[in-house]
Amino acid sequence: MEEKTEEGYLRLSFDDTNVARNLFGPRDENIKYLKKYFNIRTSIRGNHLTIMGNKKDIDNTNRVINELQGIVRKGLAINQADIDHAVRYLSHTKGDMEELHKDQIYIMPSRKLIAPKSKNQKRYLDAIKKYDMVIGIGPAGTGKTYLAMAMALSSYFRKEVSRIILTRPAIEAGGKLGDLPGTMYEKVNPYLRPLHDALFDMVDMDRATRLIEKGVIEIAPLAFMRGRTLNDAFVILDEAQNTASEQMKMFLTRLGFSSKTVITGDITQIDLPDKKTSGLVEIQAVLKGVKGIRFVYFSEKDVVRHPLVQKIIRAYESRKAVLEDIKNAERKS
Repeated sequence: MEEKTEEGYLRLSFDDTNVARNLFGPRDENIKYLKKYFNIRTSIRGNHLTIMGNKKDIDNTNRVINELQGIVRKGLAINQADIDHAVRYLSHTKGDMEELHKDQIYIMPSRKLIAPKSKNQKRYLDAIKKYDMVIGIGPAGTGKTYLAMAMALSSYFRKEVSRIILTRPAIEAGGKLGDLPGTMYEKVNPYLRPLHDALFDMVDMDRATRLIEKGVIEIAPLAFMRGRTLNDAFVILDEAQNTASEQMKMFLTRLGFSSKTVITGDITQIDLPDKKTSGLVEIQAVLKGVKGIRFVYFSEKDVVRHPLVQKIIRAYESRKAVLEDIKNAERKS
């Protein structure tokens, strides 16, 4: 990419037509979307992009474009969510995103490449590669379940494990599935839907269905794990904040030989009945310092959903802090 800067505008020229096309997006939508963040005007002719505006906005736009160009050159597609995240990431750090995209996860059948979008996501992937048990804790939308699923599929297709087990507590049913209508699959399916969604996003539905039918991929409620030993498997426990203390202990002791376990959850969204201790909250103290286990924490800065989600999480955290201050003041008075 060649740059030519003059007072009030910057000209960028891209030597690769495909890179330019993917960077600009359909009908140049990616470049237009940048105007949401920066007070700029743009002009595109072929592989040439001209950015007009004040120096600060031009420099910031150029920095984002450079980062996005690096993603595109690695063969990854970009969309508006990537632009949102690039702007947020660069506003919070002086570094660049090049280091993040060195850790790509390759899903062989779909030829899909998945890369971390934040430093905490990179730490999470590094931990999963290194440790047999990883516990990811943080708000919704930070990629905990999605990245764990990607690592599980990648491990299976590289023949590092022979099966994938995906589980979560069916807390909304109170753990009593027998009272619900329909077959067992129909009873548990609504509670396991998010795991299906992540799976089908990475592997086409026909292939995923065949793997499920063969028992290579098992998606089941947590209650079904009792009494089992999970050997040669990649196991994911999702929504772990809704496990009771005894359920978490049961699950943790299922780990067998040549297996890897990833536990994910958000301790701010606990749906357990009052007075029940969350197993995810408890293990932070119980397993602290245990070798072979790694905790990775996420924050609203790692959210990769709509930008409003980050703001909503921050608003709730601020409200929680205010309420805690009020309670502390009441205790002292």
